[in-house]
Parts: sequence; C-alpha cells; structure tokens
Amino acid sequence: MMTLGVIADTHIPDREPALPPAALEVFRRARVDAILHAGDVVHPRVLRTLETLAPVYAVRGNRDLWLLPHLPSRWQQRWEGVSLGMCHGHGTLWQYLHDKWTHLVHGIPYKRFERRALAAFPQADVVVFGHIHRPVCRRVGRQLLCNPGSPAVPFPPSTTPATVALLFLEEGRVWGQIVPLEPASSAVSG
Repeated sequence: MMTLGVIADTHIPDREPALPPAALEVFRRARVDAILHAGDVVHPRVLRTLETLAPVYAVRGNRDLWLLPHLPSRWQQRWEGVSLGMCHGHGTLWQYLHDKWTHLVHGIPYKRFERRALAAFPQADVVVFGHIHRPVCRRVGRQLLCNPGSPAVPFPPSTTPATVALLFLEEGRVWGQIVPLEPASSAVSG
C-alpha cells in the first residue's frame, strides 16, 4: 500500500508566514510515501520543508508564476496501478479572469472548478486540484476527485477548517480522507 499526502494553497509567505506544524504532523504520522502539492505554493522553501518528509510533486498555481515558474501546470503519474492527474484548477488566463468576475457577481463557482479539473484528466482514476481552498474528496462517476483545501487559508474561513488530505493506493484501488488540522500555537518555517 502507498500513502500520499495532499496539500494545496499554502500561500507561504503572502498570506501566512509558514506551514502550520499540524499539516506536517499529519504527513509524518501517516508516514506518507510522497506528497502532492496542487499549487499556490508561492515560495520554494515550502517545497523544501515538505521534502524533509517525502518526495514532493507539485504543480504551478496562479500565485506561483514569479518564484516557481518551472513547475508544470499539469502532472500525471501511475502508482500501485492507479492513475493520478493533478492541476491547480485556475485554468487559462481568460478562464481565471472570468471566474474572478463570476465570483464577484454570483459567488465562487465551485462546481465549475470541479468540472474543469475532471475534464483535464478524463482517463485518470484520481484527479487532484486546488485553487478553491475548500476540501473535497468524493467519487464522481468512476473518478476520485480530491481537493485538500488549504492548511493555512481555508475558505470560507468561518465555516471551513484548515485541512490537508491523504490518499491510499493499493493494487489498483484508491480511497481518500480529508484531515482537519488542529489549531497550532506557532508555525514551522517553510
């Protein structure tokens, strides 16, 4: 069996100074084999901190253009007979601007982001995405859709806890879990 830690939208240091220690502890306790970061890393030190726990695979989010332009916009892999696809979910510049307008006028189009992520990887068993800062881990048809939420900047903050996710892969099967983070008194640099 393989265990993957899933994280997104860390926004370090533009919205928070460092990764919450609780996020690192979840991955440490689960003894993750790898960590997937679904974008909006913002600073490379976040990836270096996560790499102290396990190999990290990350995609570029809309906030990663300046310090992490080398990250791919999409990532695909097959482990334990399970195909995984990962993107941030913000789409093209035009889609991003249209989504911003829709958000201002009608609220966040959560379902649009889910459909966009699924459409990016129609053959994948698991589709991981970020961008909406809202945890999702559910089946859509034959696919498992996973958004870990945000460990530092959940949205909406009054009703959504800070979260990460775990994915479990074994012999062609996959299941996932959203893990709410315990409030921490201080953050770990990274």
